[in-house]
Amino acid sequence: MTTPVPESKAPRRWLTRLSAISDMFAFPLRTSHYVELVNPLWTTHRMHARVVDVWDETRDARTITLKPGANWRLHRPGQHIRVGIPVDGRHYTRTYTISSPPERDDGCFTITVKKIDGGRLSHHIVRNLKVGDFIPVGLPQGEFYLPDASPVQPLFITAGSGITPAMSMVRSLIDQERLPDTVHIHYAPHEFDTIFGRELRRLDQEQRHYHLHEVHTRHAPEDESHFTEAQLERLCPDWRQRDCYACGPPALLAALEETWERAGLSSRLHIERFRADFAPIPDDAVGGKVRFAGSDLDVDANGETNLLRVAEDAGLNPPHGCRMGICHTCNTTLQSGCVRDLRSGDFINEPGAIVQVCVCAAAGDCELAL
Repeated sequence: MTTPVPESKAPRRWLTRLSAISDMFAFPLRTSHYVELVNPLWTTHRMHARVVDVWDETRDARTITLKPGANWRLHRPGQHIRVGIPVDGRHYTRTYTISSPPERDDGCFTITVKKIDGGRLSHHIVRNLKVGDFIPVGLPQGEFYLPDASPVQPLFITAGSGITPAMSMVRSLIDQERLPDTVHIHYAPHEFDTIFGRELRRLDQEQRHYHLHEVHTRHAPEDESHFTEAQLERLCPDWRQRDCYACGPPALLAALEETWERAGLSSRLHIERFRADFAPIPDDAVGGKVRFAGSDLDVDANGETNLLRVAEDAGLNPPHGCRMGICHTCNTTLQSGCVRDLRSGDFINEPGAIVQVCVCAAAGDCELAL
């Protein structure tokens, strides 16, 4: 007995077969490469999204609304995507959290980007990206999201642009009409620096289960300007009974880890990092001459700057993604010499070893396959 093909899958199967046939005539490219010239959203060899709206959240943060193309899949609240944008003739890739809920009914999603001093891509997105632009994007990924059976009483602790995954989670729970008793502690320098500030304050007034505590670090008393356990006890007395979801700068996350570990509750603390947690740089750390063998290029490097940045400053554009040692897109092979893992301080000096150039620095002369 033949199993009937579901109607929703039958046209897709025929399109796949047709594409396979047409690819034979498009060699060495694929049909999708030519379709990209007509509409980048129709391509299948890589995914694009079109900018349909931009909104300034603060003086240095902007929300970009994107319409994804073929093969997109819904995200789980809290997940992120890789975004690639050409700037000054070079292609850069960064990772940004999706700030919108998956329940949107217009097929779009948003990312909210804060301009970072010296950040090439963040500056371009916040200042130059405009409606109608097409940008390459990856599929949603990441393990920082609420479980299907959501916590009875979540606690969000965020700072700066670390609010983006929490915002996606809160919006999703509200859209599903299942927002539980929720406490949210958010740190920002000033009231006007709070990303999503107006919406957060409106939710605090309208949603009886949502309780917002803003800490404006430039105006608060010195002993209240940063996270402390005493402050936590005051703002959320029942924090030990809640599951905490936190995202922000390394100093905040380190303080949270110490507090939850001291309470024996580390399993109830869930952290999303935007930057790798680096070990202190040794006083005797030295750099060296880095040879990028695949590019036939020699560059002097210090012992502190990651090798990805060294390569980019030298005019190279190696594959990369998260820039914090998670996605492994930047992996390359060490051919000789020694590098140091900036997260642990460990040396890597065995020829043939895999090196993540976004989190490793030169430790003497070295040669990489890049």
